[in-house]
Formats: sequence, structure tokens, C-alpha cells
Amino acid sequence: MNLPNRLSVLRLILSVVFVGLLSIPHAEWTATAAFFIFVAAGLTDFFDGYLARKYNLITDLGKLLDPIADKIMVSAAFIELVAYNHLMPVETPAWIVIAVLAREFSITGLRSLAAAKGVILAAERIGKHKTISQIVTALVGLALLSCRQWQVTISGLDYAFTLYQFLLYLTLIITVWSGLAYFVKNYQLVLAKN
Repeated sequence: MNLPNRLSVLRLILSVVFVGLLSIPHAEWTATAAFFIFVAAGLTDFFDGYLARKYNLITDLGKLLDPIADKIMVSAAFIELVAYNHLMPVETPAWIVIAVLAREFSITGLRSLAAAKGVILAAERIGKHKTISQIVTALVGLALLSCRQWQVTISGLDYAFTLYQFLLYLTLIITVWSGLAYFVKNYQLVLAKN
């Protein structure tokens, strides 16, 4: 297994640690620790792609593993943010998270269909923009959750919550758009009889 693929596996492990941290009840430090774990996981996403392209280490395993690790990491973050709505003045709407998850499951289904037909669907540029928007939105949400757990009151925090709300809707638009673009580009896989 090459280094980019190991980084994708590390991202999966960090996602488990992330969820474990946010499952610890009544601890002020959990959101902060989870934030830093999520940052580390996000960095593995950047470096695995960068190294794979720079050193020509792109493999079929990597084409499948990288997007799955991304989906698990981002899905875990958004589900946890919904679970912590009671601490936030701006909620993470469950319907937005459901839309994001529906897109992710749909694309995973399309990838499975393609794999069954001997085709490996690599990540698209719009998919990378989607992942970046999701990671940035989750990071802002986790940073704000950390502030709320520590009961931090700083000037401009209200604006940060407004920014988070804006990012949620922007991420929703980019996520849905990328999913539709993926299906339009690969519609022949869905319609093919064999």
C-alpha cells in the first residue's frame, strides 16, 4: 500500500477518533480535541491527493479509498454537529445533512455500478470543490461548537455564526450541484442494459 493510500486509511481512523471524542459526555475539551482531529484528517485529504498526483502514485484502490474516506469524515462531522444543535444558537439543519448524505450515498452507488461494469470513476474537480466546501463548513461549525463548550464570548462571534449558516447553504448548493454533474456525466452507466 503506497503512502497516499495509507493517508486515506489514516483519515478513516481519525474519523473514528473524532466521533469517539464527541461521544464523551459533559467534557468541555471534547469539541476542541475533535476540531484538531478533524483538521488533521482534512490535511491527510490534501496530502494524499497531492502526493498521488506529484509522484504518479494513483491507484485503483486510491480512486475508491480516497472518496470513501472523505465521505465518512465529512458525514461524521455533519451528523455530530446536528447532535450538538442544543449548544448552538444557529442550528445545523438535519435536512441539509440528509441532502448531503443522500448525495454521498448516490455517488457511492454510482461508483459501485461503474465498478460492477469494470469502470473506475475517479474524483472529479467539482467533487473536490464539494469536499473542500464541506470541510471548511464543518471546521467553522466545530470551531464554534468548541467556543460554545468553553463558553467563550468574544466580539464578532455572532457574525461567525451567521457565516456558518451561510456556509451551510453554500455547501448544500455545491454538494447537490456536484452530485447532479456526476450523474449527468455518467448517465450512460445508469442507462446501460449490460
